[in-house]
Amino acid sequence: MTSGAKPSILDNMTMTVERKDNRAVSFTNKEAAYYFTQSHVTDHPEHAYFEGLNVAKNRLFGGYILYTDDQELDNQQAAVKVSPYSMIRTHGSLTEELWLFDYRNVLEVSLSGAGKDIGIALKGKELEYLQLSGNTAYFKAMEGEWVIALRPRNARPLSLQSKVFHTDAEAGGFYISAARTEAEAAALIQDTEAHANRLKAERMKRMEVFLQQNVYINSSNDMLTLALRWLSLTMDQLVTRQQGEGIYAGLPWFNEYWGRDQFIALPGAVLVSGQFETAKHILMSFAEYQNTDETSKYYGRVPNILAPENIDYHTTDGTPRFIIQLQDYVKYSGDTEIIDKLYPAVRSSIEGSLKHWVDAKGYLTHDDNETWMDARDADLNSYSPRETRANDIQALWYHQLRAGVYFAEYMGDQKNAEQWGSLADRLKSNFEQDFRDPSYPYLADRLDAADEPEFSLRPNQLFAFDMFDDRGFKDAAVRTAWEELVYPWGVASLDRQHPFFHPFHLTEKYHKDEAYHNGTVWTWLNGIAMQRMIEAGQEETAYKLFHNMNWQALHLGVVGGLSENLDAYPHEGENWAKLTGAYLQAWSNAEQLRVWYQYFLGIRPDMIHHTVRLAPRIPQELTDLQFHVKVGEGTLEADYSANRGEQLYIYRFKGIKLMAVIDIAPFAELKLEVDAGAELRISRTGQELVIELVNSSGVIIRQLTVQPSKDRIEQQLHSDQLFAGVQFAEPLALEKHPVMQRESTKVVVTEE
Repeated sequence: MTSGAKPSILDNMTMTVERKDNRAVSFTNKEAAYYFTQSHVTDHPEHAYFEGLNVAKNRLFGGYILYTDDQELDNQQAAVKVSPYSMIRTHGSLTEELWLFDYRNVLEVSLSGAGKDIGIALKGKELEYLQLSGNTAYFKAMEGEWVIALRPRNARPLSLQSKVFHTDAEAGGFYISAARTEAEAAALIQDTEAHANRLKAERMKRMEVFLQQNVYINSSNDMLTLALRWLSLTMDQLVTRQQGEGIYAGLPWFNEYWGRDQFIALPGAVLVSGQFETAKHILMSFAEYQNTDETSKYYGRVPNILAPENIDYHTTDGTPRFIIQLQDYVKYSGDTEIIDKLYPAVRSSIEGSLKHWVDAKGYLTHDDNETWMDARDADLNSYSPRETRANDIQALWYHQLRAGVYFAEYMGDQKNAEQWGSLADRLKSNFEQDFRDPSYPYLADRLDAADEPEFSLRPNQLFAFDMFDDRGFKDAAVRTAWEELVYPWGVASLDRQHPFFHPFHLTEKYHKDEAYHNGTVWTWLNGIAMQRMIEAGQEETAYKLFHNMNWQALHLGVVGGLSENLDAYPHEGENWAKLTGAYLQAWSNAEQLRVWYQYFLGIRPDMIHHTVRLAPRIPQELTDLQFHVKVGEGTLEADYSANRGEQLYIYRFKGIKLMAVIDIAPFAELKLEVDAGAELRISRTGQELVIELVNSSGVIIRQLTVQPSKDRIEQQLHSDQLFAGVQFAEPLALEKHPVMQRESTKVVVTEE
């Protein structure tokens, strides 16, 4: 930024990281590379192994150490700032800046303010030094068939002394590249340096355009604005081109495409942000790898893992989620051509299940470890048995069938539409009978081999509330789940009263996978927990968790993002649980963003039916908002303000003509046809809803006044009474948990 220039939206996002926080810092090149470090010292017990540059599942080198005038720079004493595109460490009068370029395996490490000499040493025990040729040093990478090149900037000379590469301070830093040959690595540096300013500007512009056009958000609530911008960009870091377009499941371990993770993340990662072409390519890519062998028991499934070296179909939930997200994509984008292309994949996905996996009651059966709770011990026994009919799998199967009906009706395939719709109805009817018991205020987690329900209280039930219509039971189950599973830092995988509950993910008491789905908090589950609370009319309660996750992204763990897991309990003397698992997980970020757009802002389009539901549930803390949402080929721009008891919603329909379904409690739903260019103004004052439709010329063409609905008032009163005093779950004394009474065993942490 030049002197006197207005700070960019990215500059305003720069965060200072204190030494005591020592946060993870991570960048991707939007292709197949990521760089990981920590702000002051890379010492994480699991993540430090991945320090440095990683490309396509290969660790290339383990970071670097900088020198000036033969003195090593001490990162622990540095002042550190992190922006979405770079990290700056200030070492007294010296300034170090790290860049990773888009779509190139190239790092720039600049160092300004030095005296006569600067030096760099690349880290990594398995890194093999090859040669120094001219002013370029070459190495064989720690893993994979990669060559690393190191060269000073500005064509300065390079020398090697005691494993440190030196150049004069006028170089201003170094470039580090990775390619398949020395020549390619050297050429990559040369081309990058020749166009460095343009490449940096393009990387920054890509991010700025994304924030301004795809996920625009502004508010007087600075924390909310900053958190959502960071979450949007760290989410977008994981939308890559490693093997076609896809979404990394998470870093550092999961820099590959997983079917389950891909489709859980897809709405919050690329649909709410209007990246419809990317979503389309992801869907088409997974359809290409669908199992088409009708003799295989995996016929019709899409892969669970789609990695450069491995394709695996061993999951049940990935395929239903693929079909459900195909439907969501069509609803957001209006792209009906994809239905013609992928309807055979829809048909095969259902036919394969009917042929190999569906029982007499219509349930979708599965192997014990084929749900998302898939951790197993050394003997391949499930740590969290789900038997053959888990509740979340039935819900996903139900929605897959309903999505199939949606597509069949569009295609004029009435036979399958009727068959699949009938099966969905039968499934729902049987589910309500088999998974409920008057003795429990929540759903069974699964049915066992003897058709008996098993009532461990797990968050999986939150996905199954569309399988029955009893609103009173839903509300009771939501409250039970919230108070037993939902901590201020996220949703636990098992309730604290259960004998298998594990308070900590990482401990010497047991292997971490034993705790993985038996107590450990999973941040992605926050999305469905908040959604269900909002659907129950309790957005203020849901927002407490949403606010906490925004705070976490800004203050803990990787800068600007959300981790895979947390311990269920804080350690002694701490007031917040420890972050565990992957430091940046796609579905964690994505679900935070999805619930914001679809349930707090309440924007839910269906372009096949040319409708958009406007169901805002904006918390009281937020008194003004401006945001954009891409819908079809247009954009919905919105303003919200709340002042002295009046709430004003303004929606501008840019390039889209839709039927707006206005859903603002406690008023009855109202449908209104809105032309492109029109503006919809909704004012709530006291007990009236005043709606004005203004055409593109600024003329009010329709005005309505709506009174509260008696049914919705009663429903809200009932909900408020049922949820009165609802609290987050609280840790119990450790002696309450049998697993903590074991003698400590040495647990070896292995790389995943």
